[in-house]
Amino acid sequence: MTDPLTLKQRSRLMAKIHEKDTAIELKVRTNLHKRGYRFRKNVVGLPGRPDIVLPKYRATIFVHGCFWHGHPNCRKSRLPTTNYAFWEEKRRANLERDARKIAELVGSGWRVAVVWQCALEKPKTLSSTMNILEDWINSEDNQCEIPNTM
Repeated sequence: MTDPLTLKQRSRLMAKIHEKDTAIELKVRTNLHKRGYRFRKNVVGLPGRPDIVLPKYRATIFVHGCFWHGHPNCRKSRLPTTNYAFWEEKRRANLERDARKIAELVGSGWRVAVVWQCALEKPKTLSSTMNILEDWINSEDNQCEIPNTM
């Protein structure tokens, strides 16, 4: 499948993507706050600088964009055909880093949840995603991935 955007349009679009305070992070944070959870964001002292940290529950949450973090079997994670080798290597490095940082967090006694972008798109999936996340926060499970097969 060819990219519907020109190289210049794609470049401009990619330049607008930021590392923190993304729209999907804001959805999760807003919903957690509405449910009464208090948290810290982008904590520098922890491995991988988790997007959301709930110290009271010793829980961390990463909100992953499907494209950047290579969500398996997700239509949003398709690599562009332009400069394919570059994107493939970037994705591979991101996946390795993610796995390493999650292992470091779990190894140091933190619980880790990964929430994927596609689980936050529709109001119905957002609501069920937040219910699953809230159940996990209040559980004793070390890890959670949403959606794993939603």
